[in-house]
Amino acid sequence: MEHLPSMKKFALLLLIFVTSLTSVGLFAADKKVEDTYAYYGFEPDIVTNYISNRKKLGFVRISVELMVKQPNDLIVLEHHDPLLRAAIIEILGSQPEEKVKSLTGKEEIRRECYDTLNRLLEQEVGRPLVVNLLFTKYLYD
Repeated sequence: MEHLPSMKKFALLLLIFVTSLTSVGLFAADKKVEDTYAYYGFEPDIVTNYISNRKKLGFVRISVELMVKQPNDLIVLEHHDPLLRAAIIEILGSQPEEKVKSLTGKEEIRRECYDTLNRLLEQEVGRPLVVNLLFTKYLYD
């Protein structure tokens, strides 16, 4: 957690604490507790190059948020952050310029990242954790 800003650490710990109280019934206002979704954001943004048709190097900068069903899964994602970040960078770096710059290509890249991260997490922890993967920022040149 040392790479997260202190307020983000506090919010993450508070969310995990309240969720654990809710799951044992000590803090639940309603006994019908549904899945509590949580989000894990990669800090800092992911910046990498992609295959460009021009003579100059193309780059892409994205912010990625991973949606999980259980707030306790955030700890697992944080532990595997370097592995997941490297997978996203590898996927982005192998994309052609046309795919990076098109809306349909962006969605294909997002889907490939989602599938790859869940496959890696299944290998590491025994189950896929990511419910959805969102690009909250997507800039390219």
